[in-house]
Formats: sequence, C-alpha cells, structure tokens
Amino acid sequence: MTGSFVIGVDVGTGSARAGVFDKAGTLIAHASSEIRLWKEANDQFEQSSENIWDAVCKSVRAAVSKSRVNIEEVVGIGFDATCSLVLIGENGQPVSASSSDDAQRNIIVWMDQRARAEAASINAMGHPVLAFVGNKISPEMQIPKLLWLKKNRRIAFEAAHHFFDLTDFLTWKATGSTARSSCTLTCKWTYLAHEKKFDESFFRNVGLEELVRDGFSRIGKSVLEPGESILPGLSNRAAEELALPAGIAVAAGLIDAHAGGLGSLGKQRYALAYVFGTSACLMASSETAVHVDGVWGPYYNAMLPGQWLLEGGQSTAGAAIDQILRCHPAYPAMLELGKANDLSVIELIEADIKARKLSSMALATEVADLHIVPDFLGNRSPQADPNAAAIMCGLGMEDDRQSLVRLYVAAVLGVAYGAKQTIDALSIKAVDIQSIVISGGAAKSSIVCQLLADATGLIVNVSSCDEPVLLGSAILAATASKLHSTLHDASEAMTATGQTFFPAANDVLSVHRHKYSAYRTLQSADRTIGKYENYKLMWAQQIDPHQKR
Repeated sequence: MTGSFVIGVDVGTGSARAGVFDKAGTLIAHASSEIRLWKEANDQFEQSSENIWDAVCKSVRAAVSKSRVNIEEVVGIGFDATCSLVLIGENGQPVSASSSDDAQRNIIVWMDQRARAEAASINAMGHPVLAFVGNKISPEMQIPKLLWLKKNRRIAFEAAHHFFDLTDFLTWKATGSTARSSCTLTCKWTYLAHEKKFDESFFRNVGLEELVRDGFSRIGKSVLEPGESILPGLSNRAAEELALPAGIAVAAGLIDAHAGGLGSLGKQRYALAYVFGTSACLMASSETAVHVDGVWGPYYNAMLPGQWLLEGGQSTAGAAIDQILRCHPAYPAMLELGKANDLSVIELIEADIKARKLSSMALATEVADLHIVPDFLGNRSPQADPNAAAIMCGLGMEDDRQSLVRLYVAAVLGVAYGAKQTIDALSIKAVDIQSIVISGGAAKSSIVCQLLADATGLIVNVSSCDEPVLLGSAILAATASKLHSTLHDASEAMTATGQTFFPAANDVLSVHRHKYSAYRTLQSADRTIGKYENYKLMWAQQIDPHQKR
C-alpha cells in the first residue's frame, strides 16, 4: 500500500480526539467528540467502552473529512488513552464495573480511588515488584482495582474474560488482537518489561492467583513494544466503522501522557516531558534503571525503546485549578460572561492578565502570601500518599474579579511547585534534568509556561505542534506502517520545538523560594494534623493525638 498519511487517536477523560498527519509530523486536520463520565460517591468514576469507541469513530471520520486526504493515502493508525480499566466478557460484550449494574459502565476510570484500601494492603506486603513502582503501588493502578473487583464485585470479576487498559481495548477493537502494549502493562499492571514477564508470586501473594492461569491471558499473554505493528492490521469491521481502508497498520499504543512525551521530546536530551492537562505527568528517561521513592518506575521500554522511564505527577492539575476557581464568589458571573463571549473562565482570566501587562515577577509578588497545595485526589509523587488533601492558605474576604485572577495564579503555581518537588526528588538520585518540554492543554498558555519556568528554575520548551499528544500516537502509526524505520527515527523526524520560556531573574526567584517553602510546610501540616479516622482510633485507645505525634 502506498501513501504518506497517518492518524493519531487520543482518548482523554472528557473526549476522544483524532488527527491526520503527514510523515513530517504536520497536523493536517483534527476533530473531537465528547465522552460520558459518571461520578459516584467516594471518588468513584466510571465510563463506557462502547461510548468511547463510538466517539473515536466519530472523531476519526470527522478529522479525515476535514483533512480532504484520500483515505487510500492513509497507511496507519495509532492510539493512546488514559490508563483506565476496561472489563470485557467472553463474548466481547461489556461487563459492569459499577454498583449500578449498568453494563455500559464497564470502565473504572484512571482517577478512581475506590481501591485505596487494596493499594495499602498490597504495599504492606513489601513485595520486590513494588521497587518498580516507586515502592508504593497507587490506587490509580490496575492491580489494586482488580483486587477491589474480586472483593466487592466477584460476579463481574469472574465474568470478565479480558481486563484491558483502555489503550489496549482500542487496539483490540481495531484489530481483534488481544496483544497488549509494554507501556500499559509495565506502568499500570506490574509487568517487568526488562525481564519480559509478570512475577507470578506477586499475583499469588496479593490474592489474584486467577490471573496467573493460561499465561496471564486475561491481562496480557502477548506483549508488544509501542509502535510495533499489530497483526493482522485494521479489521474489516473496524475499517467500516472508522471509514478507513482495511488492513492498514495499527500500532501498539501508549498511555496518553506517554504519547505526549513522545510527541514532544524529539531530539532533546536531558529533558523532562511534562504533560499538563486534567492531571499532570512528568517523565524522565535514562539509560540505566534508577529507583526513586515515590516516583513510579523505573519502567523499561515504556515510552522510548531501550530506555528506562521514571514517571511522576499529580492526579489533579487542570482539574484542580478548575475546582479551586469554582469556589470563588466571582466565578458564576465570570462563567456567564464567558458563555456570552464563547470563552472559558480561564481564557477571560488570562485576558485580564495580558491586558494589565504584568510581568511574571509582578504576578508572583501579588500572590506571595496566597498558598495552594492542590492535592484533591492525594499526592501521586513524590509522597505517594493517596490520603493527602488540598489546602488553601492566605484567603481574605475579597470577592471581586481581580481576586479570582490572583487565585488562578496561585493555583497554577501550586501545580508548578508539585512538579518542582518531583524534579527535586529525581535530582537527588542524579537524574540529569536541564529543561522541561511541556504538552497538554496548559502548553497553549504562555502565562502557565512562564510561571512553570519561574517556579522550577528550568527552561520550558513548547512543541511546535499544537497537538503533541495526538502527534505521539501518529508517530506510533508512522513506525508501524514503516513510514519511518524506528520509533526514534519517527520521533526525531516528526517533532520540533516551538516557543521557549526562560526562568526569571533572582528577584522573582526569592518569591518562589518563599512560596515553595510554604507549600512544603502546608503539606507537612496536612500529615501532622492527620485524618478523622486516625483520631477516632487514638481516642478509642485513650491516646492524646497531639502527644502521639
């Protein structure tokens, strides 16, 4: 088959997106389709695999139509997605993961926290496998979620013939192959890619011995590296649904954040890939395995072939900023104003900042005593504490639009200090990081990029492509279809750096030193105060909780 166009598909938390790219990495056209999210009590989040596949098909068809590319010129497709858990029955039908018993709700979303207790019990075992997840498994990962299902929804656990990471579900829908990506399995399922195996003893120890049977066929018997072609290619059924030629190459995929890293880094060395969207993910690669407490990994072959990956970040980033802004008295009026002008609240806020022509130093100084720790869903790294809570300190009685702007700046800096904390943890273990390459929605904001550079003290580079996550999946497709011979070659040929942001001078750095110190002090206070359940236990034992600590 001849042709020089590929398609990248990205499934995030709120939408499925598709982009058409040429072999140089130029984005020809893209489109998106919203997907549904159910939120239940106790931080439980669910989605539908059928709804997501339908959204993928709609976005691919729309992107190809907008591109005006002849579909016969499309030679490959690549997928990335959030690391959500999909339950599929033996007949290929969805199996409900929900207490509602609605079969459509067959996905436990990546940020779901229902498996906190299961994660804690696994961590208490101290199995050697945990050394490859920063010594603490997260309730966001799939093993705690599977253990929760076995304990709480045993019928669903037994009915699921396949447990897929969402990316692998998409490639299964596209090809009919149950092959998994080494990225998804290594990062979220405790697959040891450097040994090319799961550790059977780990699954037996945690109480998931059923998954060991038949060579781990329910979670991943065949494992491919990202960018490898999945045979037999795009199936006839999927080709009809996507309106693409049958038989084109389908690439083994990536987790969405890792696709952002692949689509951003290119030839840059000693750079940290930072994907700043609903959540935040930081990724650093090295040629040797480096273990950092509280930072996931080291993962082999999880993003770039032959490289070890360390992964940190936070469960809430853009979502945390939105949550914080919604608490402000001026938010409802700003929301209505935005609707009237087809703008988001954040776009209005950033327009206010630009109209005032404030320097990053002036912005930081205005919020010098307004501190935010945005750990709404715990701290992913480097504390690896799912029970950590968000904190805001320094609030007054202000209720005007300008105080909302200050709150936004403080929230962005709170996310940035979380990134700095993980970077500091990596630096202690001699992981050489000289710059940040940012992607995700926040990369489109020059204000966010400058604040990130100032807060971390590192140069921040932005991809020249407006959609680097989509580009990452397109790079997978270009590799699988042999438009480029290797993943490295495809990444270098299809990526380029756009704008660069340099950290501010010493005066503003002193403000950030003060705020970063306050950030860590507030985190410490959260741990010191403890949670209500801890206090109940102490009171039952007639222990003074403050004396205890």
